[in-house]
Amino acid sequence: MFLSYRMGVVTCLMLMWFSGESAVTQAQQPLSLHPQNDRYFLFRDRPTVLVTSAEHYGVLLNRAFDFEPYLDELAAQGLNHTRVFSGAYREIKGSFGITQNTLAPQDNDYVCPWKRSDKTHADGSPIFDLDHWDDAYFQRLDALMKAASRRGIVVEMCLFSPMYKPALWDVNPMNIRNNVNEVGDCGSQQVYTTENPDLLRVQSALAEKMVDVLMPYDNVYLEICNEPYFGGVTDAWQRHIIDAVVAKQEQVGSKHLISINVANKTKRIENPHPAVSIFNFHYCYPPVVVEENSHVHGVIGENETGFRGSESFLYRTEGWDFLVAGGAIFNNLDYSFSAQHPDGTLTGYSSPGGGSRQLRRQLGVLKSTFDRLPIPDLEPQAKRFAKVPDGYSVSAIGQPKNVYLVYVHVDLPGRLKDQPAEQFTQANNDVQLILELPEGRYGVKQIDPSTGRRTDQTSIEAGSGKSVEITLQAFTTDTALLIESSK
Repeated sequence: MFLSYRMGVVTCLMLMWFSGESAVTQAQQPLSLHPQNDRYFLFRDRPTVLVTSAEHYGVLLNRAFDFEPYLDELAAQGLNHTRVFSGAYREIKGSFGITQNTLAPQDNDYVCPWKRSDKTHADGSPIFDLDHWDDAYFQRLDALMKAASRRGIVVEMCLFSPMYKPALWDVNPMNIRNNVNEVGDCGSQQVYTTENPDLLRVQSALAEKMVDVLMPYDNVYLEICNEPYFGGVTDAWQRHIIDAVVAKQEQVGSKHLISINVANKTKRIENPHPAVSIFNFHYCYPPVVVEENSHVHGVIGENETGFRGSESFLYRTEGWDFLVAGGAIFNNLDYSFSAQHPDGTLTGYSSPGGGSRQLRRQLGVLKSTFDRLPIPDLEPQAKRFAKVPDGYSVSAIGQPKNVYLVYVHVDLPGRLKDQPAEQFTQANNDVQLILELPEGRYGVKQIDPSTGRRTDQTSIEAGSGKSVEITLQAFTTDTALLIESSK
């Protein structure tokens, strides 16, 4: 009797695990802004930043993409984030010159929130019913969320994306030619406005549905629209969708954070919607966007980058620069993932960016370094805090009088064009770093951002009103110093 009872309990627990209904998912509060410092996150009772090198957003909508090895690879490298497109947008073969583009599935592998009708085009491509949901899609979404939750990976669910080119609107379910509902009789630049009531109804319904189905999960936030500054997306439309999300959240009791994608590179945020807590930017090199928006309450993130070349050091240094500037999200757009290579082992691609296991391992060093810092107490340090010779860049963040992280790298171009990569990967010897530290004694460790290797550098004494000079140990491209008070 007792053995039977124990076996029953074990079986129940195993079923809960494999179904993803873990105690963590059910009991924890969802990802939130940290109550002590709203520039950072609180996740499962720990302050955190989100760092990743994630695939090109097709993990959900592309049935051919096996998300288990993909998520295994992120977790194995210590990364905790992925960006996912809902399926309301898809790309086609050849889009943006991306090799094995996960956002461009074959028609029979494309899954989206809306059910396929009994009709197809002459070429066999699907025609959708926008008034009915696709159960298979939501089963896949549920499985994906559970798999990410088990690995402690936070999902950005991006609801919509602009139609960059008419060819992308031609294959979209919301286009009137691809649905049985006579919805979407407009051009590619008119998809995301408030001028098409029937289309707006469909889009609002999808946003509300996502709020509903994602409510059980603590590891997700909602981004309204990818790059709304392209493709005719209006501010009125975006605010309408935010209002729909907020109303549904209030109805079902959801507390998931809401994100908007503000701009490429930088822009000063003015009069944001009060429900928005995450402000994401793309291609933030250098990371002036963080300081420019120091007045904003909420996280500043860089949730997409690329187009600088394929070399790992470009995106490793960009990630360090952004987080040391005070950002809390970094995502390199990683082209080494594909449906054929879900573990991120695609090489020799011609896509407009980088990505590799080497880079993911290096970004894992960045994540683990921040995990050891008192994140809620971190403050970006003024430029006068640290100085280096010409030809180098330096930035610093820390908890004043307690711990500082100083990051140094050789000056880098925004994009590698004719310059050989070797020009930026030479050994750097005897580089002098000058620090304006508060009075006290400090221990110094030097960190190799490529490997995570730490070496005791020195012990230093800072006097009142006096600069401290440190000779950095030899490094290639970049290095970091962890400076801790030894009081």
